[in-house]
Amino acid sequence: MDQFKAFSSQLNPLAAKLGKQLGQVKQFAQEKMGTAEDITELPQEYKDLEKRVDALRNMHNSLLRVTRTYQNSSYDYPAQYQETLGEFGRTVTDKIQAVALSPAEKAASEAAALEERKEAAPPKTLAHALSRASFQGSEQLGLEEPMGSALFKFATVQEKIGDFRLKMDNEISTKFVAPFGTTLNTQIGFAMKARRNVQNARLSLDSAKAQYKFARPERSEASRVEVEQAEDLFVAAVEEATTLMKSVLENPEPLRNLADLVAAQLAFYKEAQEILADVAPEIDELSVTQEALYRNSRSE
Repeated sequence: MDQFKAFSSQLNPLAAKLGKQLGQVKQFAQEKMGTAEDITELPQEYKDLEKRVDALRNMHNSLLRVTRTYQNSSYDYPAQYQETLGEFGRTVTDKIQAVALSPAEKAASEAAALEERKEAAPPKTLAHALSRASFQGSEQLGLEEPMGSALFKFATVQEKIGDFRLKMDNEISTKFVAPFGTTLNTQIGFAMKARRNVQNARLSLDSAKAQYKFARPERSEASRVEVEQAEDLFVAAVEEATTLMKSVLENPEPLRNLADLVAAQLAFYKEAQEILADVAPEIDELSVTQEALYRNSRSE
C-alpha cells in the first residue's frame, strides 16, 4: 500500500506536467488556425525589446558569417596557383640567407627546411604566394637584371606583408570573432531562451483561461486558482525576459569588439603602407634604369 502511495505521489506531478504541455500544444494549434479566443497581449515595451534584440542577433550572425573568414589563413590564396613542395619549403628570408652558403651547405639547408615544412603548414596567403613567385623569378632572371633586382625587393616586402596579415587575422579572430560568438551564444542565447519561456507561459495562461471559461461548477474554483498561478508565472517570465533583453542591448562588449577589429585592420594597413612606401621609389628607379637601357638598345 505504501509503495502504491509513493508511486502515485510520483505519478501525479508527471501527469500535471503532461497535462500542462498538452494544453500549450492545443492552445498553440488553435492560435495557428485562428480559432483561439482571448489571446493574452504582451506589453508594448516587451515587443519593442524583442524587435531590437532580433536585430542585434541578426547582426551578430551576419558579421560572424563574414569574419570567420579570418580563421582560415588561405582565404585570399589563389586557387589556380600551384606550388611545389620545394617552393613551399623555404621562406624568402631563408632563401636570401642561403645565397651565401656553399653548394653542400645549401643542399643540407634545403633538405632541413623541407622536413620542417612537412611538419608545419607553410603560410598560404596571397602575399606569401606573390613573395615566393617573385623570388623564383628573381632567381631565374638574376639580380644583375633590373627586373630581377626589383622582383627580389618586391618578394622581400610581400613576405613581410603576408606575416603582417597573419598577425591581423589572429588579432581579429581572438578579439572579435571569439568574443562576438560568445556573446551570441551566452547573453543573446539566454535572452532568446527566456523569450521562449514567455511564449510557453502565455500559452499555459491562455489555456488555463479557456479551461476556466468552460469549467463545470465543481471545477470552477480549482480552474480559477490555476489561472491565477499561470498569471503569476507569466508575469515572472515577462519580467525575467525583459531584464535579460535590456542587459543584452546595453552590453558594451560588441562595440568594443568592433573597435578591436578596426584597430587590427588599421595596424595591418599602416605597416603594409610603410614598407611599400619604402620599396616603391627603389622599384621606380629600377624601372627608369630599364627604360634607359631599352632606349639605348634601340638607338644603336
